Amino acid sequence: MARPKRPPSDTRKIFGERVRTERYARQLTLEDLAEKASMNWSYIAQIERGERNISIDNMTALADGLGVPLRDLL
Repeated sequence: MARPKRPPSDTRKIFGERVRTERYARQLTLEDLAEKASMNWSYIAQIERGERNISIDNMTALADGLGVPLRDLL
Protein backbone atom coordinates (compact mmCIF):
# COMPACT_ATOMS: atom_id res chain seq x y z
CA MET A 1 0.00 0.00 0.00
CA ALA A 2 1.29 3.47 -0.89
CA ARG A 3 2.13 5.80 1.96
CA PRO A 4 0.30 9.12 2.03
CA LYS A 5 2.39 12.13 1.04
CA ARG A 6 3.58 14.34 3.82
CA PRO A 7 2.68 17.99 3.42
CA PRO A 8 5.58 20.28 2.53
CA SER A 9 7.66 21.32 5.52
CA ASP A 10 7.82 24.95 6.55
CA THR A 11 11.53 24.91 5.69
CA ARG A 12 10.84 23.89 2.08
CA LYS A 13 8.11 26.51 1.80
CA ILE A 14 10.39 29.27 3.13
CA PHE A 15 13.22 28.28 0.79
CA GLY A 16 10.84 28.25 -2.17
CA GLU A 17 9.40 31.63 -1.25
CA ARG A 18 12.88 33.11 -1.05
CA VAL A 19 13.80 31.69 -4.46
CA ARG A 20 10.63 33.19 -5.94
CA THR A 21 11.24 36.56 -4.25
CA GLU A 22 14.80 36.73 -5.58
CA ARG A 23 13.65 35.65 -9.04
CA TYR A 24 10.97 38.35 -9.13
CA ALA A 25 13.44 40.96 -7.85
CA ARG A 26 15.67 40.17 -10.82
CA GLN A 27 12.70 40.10 -13.21
CA LEU A 28 13.49 36.54 -14.28
CA THR A 29 10.95 34.09 -15.62
CA LEU A 30 11.06 30.47 -14.55
CA GLU A 31 12.54 29.72 -17.95
CA ASP A 32 15.27 32.35 -17.47
CA LEU A 33 16.28 30.95 -14.10
CA ALA A 34 16.10 27.39 -15.40
CA GLU A 35 18.57 28.24 -18.14
CA LYS A 36 20.95 29.99 -15.74
CA ALA A 37 20.77 27.14 -13.19
CA SER A 38 20.77 24.31 -15.78
CA MET A 39 17.46 22.97 -14.47
CA ASN A 40 13.98 22.36 -15.77
CA TRP A 41 11.56 25.25 -15.21
CA SER A 42 8.85 22.93 -13.90
CA TYR A 43 11.25 21.57 -11.26
CA ILE A 44 11.97 25.15 -10.12
CA ALA A 45 8.23 25.86 -9.97
CA GLN A 46 7.81 22.84 -7.69
CA ILE A 47 10.66 24.11 -5.50
CA GLU A 48 9.04 27.52 -5.25
CA ARG A 49 5.79 25.89 -4.13
CA GLY A 50 7.66 23.84 -1.51
CA GLU A 51 6.81 20.56 -3.19
CA ARG A 52 10.35 19.26 -3.81
CA ASN A 53 12.95 18.13 -1.32
CA ILE A 54 15.88 19.81 -3.02
CA SER A 55 19.52 18.73 -2.72
CA ILE A 56 22.29 21.05 -1.57
CA ASP A 57 23.80 20.88 -5.07
CA ASN A 58 20.56 22.15 -6.61
CA MET A 59 20.27 24.83 -3.93
CA THR A 60 23.73 26.02 -4.90
CA ALA A 61 22.84 25.98 -8.61
CA LEU A 62 19.76 28.12 -7.94
CA ALA A 63 21.73 30.57 -5.82
CA ASP A 64 24.37 30.84 -8.56
CA GLY A 65 21.66 31.30 -11.18
CA LEU A 66 20.16 34.11 -9.14
CA GLY A 67 23.57 35.63 -8.42
CA VAL A 68 23.13 35.49 -4.63
CA PRO A 69 24.99 33.68 -1.88
CA LEU A 70 23.25 30.47 -0.88
CA ARG A 71 22.90 31.77 2.69
CA ASP A 72 20.46 34.42 1.37
CA LEU A 73 18.04 31.65 0.37
CA LEU A 74 18.33 29.64 3.59
